Amino acid sequence: MELLYQYAWLIPVLPLAGAMLVGLGLITFNQATNKLRQANAILIVSALGGSMVLSFALLWSQLQGHAPYTRSIQWASAGDFSLNMGYIIDPLTSVMLAIVTTVAFLVMIYTDGYMAHDDGYVRFYAYLSIFSASMLGLVISPNIVQIYIFWELVGMCSYLLVGFWYDRKPAADACQKAFVTNRVGDFGLLLGILGIYWATGSFEFEVMGERLHSLVESGALSATLATIFGVLIFLGPAAKSAQFPLHVWLPDAMEGPTPISALIHAATMVAAGVFLIARMYPVFEGLPAVMNLIACTGCFTAFMGASIAITQNDIKKGLAYSTISQLGYMVMAMGVGAYSAGLFHLMTHAYFKAMLFLCSGSVIHGMEDVVGHNPALAQDMRVMGGLRKYMPITASCFLIGNLAICGIPPFAGFWSKDEILASAFAANPALWAVSWLTAGMTAFYMFRMYFSTFEGEFRGNDSAIKRQLLQPGVVFGPGAMNVKELASTGDSHDEHDHLPHESP
Repeated sequence: MELLYQYAWLIPVLPLAGAMLVGLGLITFNQATNKLRQANAILIVSALGGSMVLSFALLWSQLQGHAPYTRSIQWASAGDFSLNMGYIIDPLTSVMLAIVTTVAFLVMIYTDGYMAHDDGYVRFYAYLSIFSASMLGLVISPNIVQIYIFWELVGMCSYLLVGFWYDRKPAADACQKAFVTNRVGDFGLLLGILGIYWATGSFEFEVMGERLHSLVESGALSATLATIFGVLIFLGPAAKSAQFPLHVWLPDAMEGPTPISALIHAATMVAAGVFLIARMYPVFEGLPAVMNLIACTGCFTAFMGASIAITQNDIKKGLAYSTISQLGYMVMAMGVGAYSAGLFHLMTHAYFKAMLFLCSGSVIHGMEDVVGHNPALAQDMRVMGGLRKYMPITASCFLIGNLAICGIPPFAGFWSKDEILASAFAANPALWAVSWLTAGMTAFYMFRMYFSTFEGEFRGNDSAIKRQLLQPGVVFGPGAMNVKELASTGDSHDEHDHLPHESP
């Protein structure tokens, strides 16, 4: 068993090696590498599969009660200053490793069908693999500096993936917006890290927490200054986990291919903020003002995301605002001290939201023939309806994910959301009231989405609806094209009735 812990560093290194091999192939033998599409995909999926097996072995070992394991080497030193790098395996890490590897593995398999006809198929797999490596590196980091390095790498991968179709202006704009918004939060995080190091002389989580609290208690450091450091640290998770007011980048990030929405913007990268709050818990728990700020920010974000989701007609944008809302629940749970409830919801949400995004990708894929490969109309629920008849598997999977996010027992979402609501009630009945109302709104907008898409009559061949949507001034979600382009693609399809189809 000890051998398993000694080789845990392979978990992020395997997907990194896969990305490096494919990346070098693309740089040196571009045409030959692009022709070997399936071989490259198998290499990358297999590397991540290896990481997944190791992750589950570590999770099993932690569940059996194995003590946390840390391994570190001295990375840099100058005078009294020394910086260690390495990895830590504890219950929090092992759960996160299992979540990231399983969702990434399933998304990579799905990608083979979704991106089958895309010229950038191999490049997409290389990006997916380097993202997986960065995210896995982040969750095994034993100190805040190493987390910050991988934090920035994850942000870079998000930029590359959101702007994957860089020749489309909305995608190019969206990746820049995501990058700039995250820089705002990351600058705050960096200032917070430096401030806490100045006060405590350490980058280790437990040591930072203990020293900061003893300094505040003894009066050597003012409580106000410690609170400012805590708020600056929280800016990083606020941007990464799309909390108000730094939430504006996430809906636009739906410009990337749908597998990215499922992997990055539902299950893993956006959860990194919640993960960092959990890691920094030794620091935060002694700063009540920061904890209150975290709880109130999360509660407001949950309500705001749900209220905006009700108004969306674009299936992916609706799910994006839903993600903002659910991340708000997790952040609120962390703020009221319900550490395990927040992480439990992080885990359940990762799976059911990834499934909902993959189902939306299947719907868009099936609708493309109907609307003539028009990305704006293919995502618009106003031209869907009755898809259960044509896409029964997708409809059933969407319904299961829908029941989970709405908190219907016995699905996973019920248990984690119930835990958060119970903790919120114990901490602050006002927070509970808002989050309880938000849970009702969640059920409303998710069933609205389900019925608009899968039940009733199919509206995709109704030329009157298409003409109405093609009027100038009608607003579309991510991927909206020029109105003139929309008109030309829409009209050419009115002559023949096309029907949606189930995805491969």
